[in-house]
Amino acid sequence: MIEAVTTLALTTALLLGSPGPAPLALAGVGASFGFKQGLGFLAGILLGLLVAISLVALGLGSLFEQFPTVKLIYQGIATAYLIYVAYKIASNTSGIEQRAGAAPSFKDGFILNLINPKAYAAFLAIFANFMIPASSPVYSAMLTATVSFIVAVIVDGLWMAIGSKLRPFFAKPEQAKWLRIAFALLLLVSIGASYFL
Repeated sequence: MIEAVTTLALTTALLLGSPGPAPLALAGVGASFGFKQGLGFLAGILLGLLVAISLVALGLGSLFEQFPTVKLIYQGIATAYLIYVAYKIASNTSGIEQRAGAAPSFKDGFILNLINPKAYAAFLAIFANFMIPASSPVYSAMLTATVSFIVAVIVDGLWMAIGSKLRPFFAKPEQAKWLRIAFALLLLVSIGASYFL
């Protein structure tokens, strides 16, 4: 069982830690607003991820396979919202003296990960290939979800912490503008790449 947990933890860290909509948004929020002001956004990201894990465990992948139109509608909504988040990161102009209320909110983080295609793709792969063996399928799914979520808390927190280390570069308005645009563009690229997962 230890080997299964280790494999699951490493796989989850690689899948969720690779650049994608949530990690890049977290790094961008950390860099633009700081770690402390981004905690609400991080909490929203994590709750949205928990809902995504639950939906995958309950069979969302089967729904998408049976009803491709539902998947297309979901992808359209997800893309539009992630573009909005990229815009919000790129258009922050207040620099290092950012007001606490200006950072993306808990709700923004929750919605982002609730509709994040990469999160669903990652957990479809995890639940299909890396379930922790247990006495029942329900217990196995619960263990797998718990380990994955613990890893996600660590990985997502690290992304925001890494972003917050870039915060001093945001003190100079011209430099900050280009860094925000770079984060927003990387987020847009990750959205496009998520369609090819």
